[in-house]
Amino acid sequence: MADFDLSTSFVPSLNKPSSLLPIARHRQSLLYLVETFPVIIVVGQTGSGKTTQIPQFLEQAGWCEAGKVVAVTQPRRVAATTVATRVAEEVGCNLGEEVGYSIRFEDLTSAKTRIKFLTDGLLLREALADPLLSRYSIVMVDEAHERSLSTDILLGVLKKISKRRSDLRIIISSATLQAEDFLRFFSGEQPEQNGDADEHSVGRIISLEGRMYPVDTMYLEEPAENYVERAVKTVFDIHASESDGDILIFLTGREEIDTALQLIADRAASLHPRAQSVLSLPLYAGLTSEQQLYVFEPAPENTRKVIVSTNIAEASVTIDGIVYVIDCGFVKLRAFNPKTGIETLTATPVSKASATQRAGRAGRTKAGKCYRLYTQLAYQSLPEATVPEIQRSNLAPIILQLKALGIDNVLRFDFLTPPPAELIIRALELLYSLGAVDDYAKLTRPLGVRMAELSVEPMMAKVLLSASTMGCMSEILSIAAMTSLQGAVWFHHDGEKKATESARRKFAVEEGDHLTLLNVYQAFVTKGRKDSKWCRDNCLNYKSMTRAVSVRTQLKRHLERFGIDVDETLATSKKADEVSDKGKQIRKCLAAGYFAHAARMQPDGVFKTVNGSVTLHAHPSSLMFNRKADWVIFHEILETGSKTFIRDVTKIEKGWLLDGSLSTYYEITEH
Repeated sequence: MADFDLSTSFVPSLNKPSSLLPIARHRQSLLYLVETFPVIIVVGQTGSGKTTQIPQFLEQAGWCEAGKVVAVTQPRRVAATTVATRVAEEVGCNLGEEVGYSIRFEDLTSAKTRIKFLTDGLLLREALADPLLSRYSIVMVDEAHERSLSTDILLGVLKKISKRRSDLRIIISSATLQAEDFLRFFSGEQPEQNGDADEHSVGRIISLEGRMYPVDTMYLEEPAENYVERAVKTVFDIHASESDGDILIFLTGREEIDTALQLIADRAASLHPRAQSVLSLPLYAGLTSEQQLYVFEPAPENTRKVIVSTNIAEASVTIDGIVYVIDCGFVKLRAFNPKTGIETLTATPVSKASATQRAGRAGRTKAGKCYRLYTQLAYQSLPEATVPEIQRSNLAPIILQLKALGIDNVLRFDFLTPPPAELIIRALELLYSLGAVDDYAKLTRPLGVRMAELSVEPMMAKVLLSASTMGCMSEILSIAAMTSLQGAVWFHHDGEKKATESARRKFAVEEGDHLTLLNVYQAFVTKGRKDSKWCRDNCLNYKSMTRAVSVRTQLKRHLERFGIDVDETLATSKKADEVSDKGKQIRKCLAAGYFAHAARMQPDGVFKTVNGSVTLHAHPSSLMFNRKADWVIFHEILETGSKTFIRDVTKIEKGWLLDGSLSTYYEITEH
């Protein structure tokens, strides 16, 4: 059975007194431990109040005096923004004053900020400029049990810093009982020195029990053929026969969520006019901060809220009013194959720990029910816990950051769980071929250092830093900003898929998706920026496009800081031959960074990677879908069912792959 807990929500209008939270009675002992030990491990279910209350306890106890700041890291952007919003409300300040947040391309902090929520990746970035994180008196690493790539690296970096800063306090909060592992990690270099005295001098574990309501768990008798359709059927079964209470559905990604929302809308339309209505809302990482906040608003009168979410709602955020959970039993996990050099997002069965977390969402305000869309036998065969991200990811971005932090011998870095050697080798090969490290695996200057400082992944960083020599800097900046939106450029209202397709065709460029995105950006800046109706007419997401403008401005500022001139007059050329030449330079520049993502079209219309080991299909949303192209580069890969799709695809010429470091990469990977 699941663990259950009760807590407040993030909804300001439901602002319950924090004295009701399970954590309130632990305040004194927690502050005593923080005063006495450098490392505290806090074990408590999501929703016990640890994320919102501990930073306030610390601030009130004087840990923010003399200009110091309490940092609270989150593995996900949505958690950093929603928790900061909640805490600012409780403290009684405007967001960005005493309480603020900082996520990639969005900083809402000021000189007044005393409690700062940020993603763990962003705190690592801050360590580039301030290796000892000297402005922080306390760093609290929240949701450490999720074992995200940045969390694991941050823990290793904090362990290093703590040896030089005896005044720094590290609080690690985790929803599962991995506490002993975390304490052992900080207790000393040699695992065999596992004596009590050594462990106890470093830190303590404190456990917060929450009040719990029982959750009944139901399984299917037979496996579901289509869990999205089965989830929607379950929603209406609950709606027809169960008492009041909101429903939370766990699915694997945006496409499934969109399908489910459409199916719910279709069925809700046929409900009896006097029956309680259904309000369905999405929750996933690609939504803007404002869109994500809708799920925390209480449902209107006589309405049942149905939230369709990825695993974001599993641990990072607490939504009040959930009584019924529907768990599809799958999660999309990042998986990097060092043999092919390709990282995919693949739907994988959840672990038992995740299934328990999901069920626990239902028992917060009263007794709840969890409907698992799989059999009890299937549950018993699930793995106990998810494999940490560091053991299944492309490590190039992280190794680049470690080297920029001065950790040159990556193999000797203190990892919580060491990654497989082949992942490190493959990452170094890619960084070498991008020119970020030299023959001795040392960071190159200025290229490698600049790539580490840019807040984009290494391949895009190389594209940006190559653009000025190819005369297309302005355009590449716009393309980089657009690809950062992760496919959230377009939207379609219910049943208007055709309208979206025809709107897309208006901007289409024969050479592929990147130049099409450039067209969209330039049209938005000239026509749509002051006119949200223009965006609606062209099926463009106005908030996402506004974010692209902001991202572009920040990337431009980074490059100017490196002394790279960004000439904005280049984009206005009118002559056809100049335009086509510019298009060629842009595609050549993209190939200079994304050569590792090159593929060749086969006679039957599918693509194969350079070494022929992986078959790829152009995603239906790509302009290269059902179009001819000899060679292409692509931005990202998605796996659905038995097919592997590529998105953001652009035509290139084979000769461009044979230039300099590009051919080096293929020589390296053949061995």
